[in-house]
Amino acid sequence: MRLILASNSPRRAEILRTAGIPFEVRAANIDEAQYPGEAPGEYVRRLAEAKARAAAAKFGAEDPRAAAIIIGADTTVEIDGAILAKPQSDDDARQMLERLSGRAHEVYTGVALLPLPAGDVRVFEEITRVEFAPLSVAEIRDYVASGEPSDKAGGYAIQGLAGKFVRRIEGCHFNVMGLPLARVYSELKLLGWSAAARGKEAV
Repeated sequence: MRLILASNSPRRAEILRTAGIPFEVRAANIDEAQYPGEAPGEYVRRLAEAKARAAAAKFGAEDPRAAAIIIGADTTVEIDGAILAKPQSDDDARQMLERLSGRAHEVYTGVALLPLPAGDVRVFEEITRVEFAPLSVAEIRDYVASGEPSDKAGGYAIQGLAGKFVRRIEGCHFNVMGLPLARVYSELKLLGWSAAARGKEAV
């Protein structure tokens, strides 16, 4: 049974690759705008399922009878009831980091697992609490200048330069990177996927 990652995220690919899980990539482009009043968990679950279904349509057109599981995922950061998605500019990233400085926030990742050629989608979310040390104006300025925040939910990468800002974490570390590995692995096994199965990773 093939695994299809519905994402171009290098971080999600790295998580699966490092865990020895073979996969292929079928990136899904969808509208990621948040609905008015939509809670963080609802938001990431909806986008994860939308990505999985978009990738499933593309993959199904290529090989309608192939047995596969599509993995869709989306990650966002929540603080004070506000969702911090990917920053739209350096100034946006700076404001996010100022908000996170010296405080705790929650990272939400929604995951959708869609079996093909036919099966019921499984959709769930994982939440990790992250606490930042206080950041100086210079630290924020230099980090934004590095370019790392540009495509990261909340404006930071825990596995990168921002790792030195993280004082405490409660929950799955991989979830902050974009994919709750242990939960995904457990759910895949429930769907009949085996780690012994061979697959081809798209590069």
